[in-house]
Amino acid sequence: MASNGIRDRVAIVGMGCTAFGEHWDKSTADMLVESAGDAYRSAQVDPEQVDAYWLGTMGSGLSGLVLSEALKIQYKPVTHVENFCATGSEALRNACYAVACGAYDLVMAIGVEKLKDSGFSGLVVGSPAHDGARADITAPAIFSMLVPAYCKKYGVDEETLKDVISRIAWKNHANGAKNPKAQFRNEVPLEMIKASPSIAGMLGLFDCSGVADGSAAAIVCRAEDAHKYTDTPLFVKALSFVAGPSEGNKRQDYDFTTFTEVVASAEDAYKQAGITNPREEISMAEVHDCFTPTELVLLEDLGFSARGEGWKDVLDGRFDLDGPQPINPDGGLKSFGHPIGASGLRMMYEMWLQFRGEAGERQLAAPKLGLTHNLGGGPGSCVSFVSVVGK
Repeated sequence: MASNGIRDRVAIVGMGCTAFGEHWDKSTADMLVESAGDAYRSAQVDPEQVDAYWLGTMGSGLSGLVLSEALKIQYKPVTHVENFCATGSEALRNACYAVACGAYDLVMAIGVEKLKDSGFSGLVVGSPAHDGARADITAPAIFSMLVPAYCKKYGVDEETLKDVISRIAWKNHANGAKNPKAQFRNEVPLEMIKASPSIAGMLGLFDCSGVADGSAAAIVCRAEDAHKYTDTPLFVKALSFVAGPSEGNKRQDYDFTTFTEVVASAEDAYKQAGITNPREEISMAEVHDCFTPTELVLLEDLGFSARGEGWKDVLDGRFDLDGPQPINPDGGLKSFGHPIGASGLRMMYEMWLQFRGEAGERQLAAPKLGLTHNLGGGPGSCVSFVSVVGK
């Protein structure tokens, strides 16, 4: 790829995040004010010091006015971005590039989604107009195809793989139970997960992430200025975003056991950050576990497990909170929730807490590098974001 990267040229110096959940008593503006206010205080800056803003939301408003009205921003640039479920990550990427190129000194990336009042369901969503060549299919249905495809390719029986994806849900709920801002804060017995009502294929209720309201924000500056705002900045090592040609569902050789876009964005991010062995060099990761088999496939696409071996690593506890490479220590989309425009920034919020030693019961010992992964779309047709961050 042609990406040159901005390794260690920008830093995150403040972050804020609302609790995710069913906020019937809060508006989009209320949540934006809360997360932005926490970010301002975190960086110890006044709103007047922020030069520009990037707002990520997919369905909770149009244009930068959504943010400027809520925060009473006085005649500054506010850019509205959208990239499916990777919208929050797209806001952060653009904000980081704006600082790295010297256009601004201090900027904010902020994401929000207000879904519960909208009637939006994560299970049944109307597709945009198309030429009729693409079948309309729900998100659970298309992601459920990962399960039999994985079983067939790697010779894993379905009962074993059911144990694997159930354990992923169990792990993420256990992590979310330690997170005061998570949408679902209860541990769920493995037996209950395995016996939950069927949604699509082998996916049960607990294999699907929730629909939530929420907002998260980050303040970004040049690396050399970072210690003006905090003693523990978070430095950006890599940012990669790719959009695929949307050919997977049209090609006979696409087998539903990989996200080609994720592989491409991971390879680009690792090159930017100088990573040659992600299994050993990445201390922890937040990945886009919209459905439990998605997390399984991502473990292999991101190089944390060898092809066809990820299911064994899951069962061995490699990715548990107390394992050698924790995945989704904050509970992930599965437990923390998935307000679309905020999810990518929520992932970065966990990195912020972990590297500052502020993650409470979830705190890891001396993490070195962290990764966030966010995708939008589905198998065979998606966009993918990967970041690498550290001290």
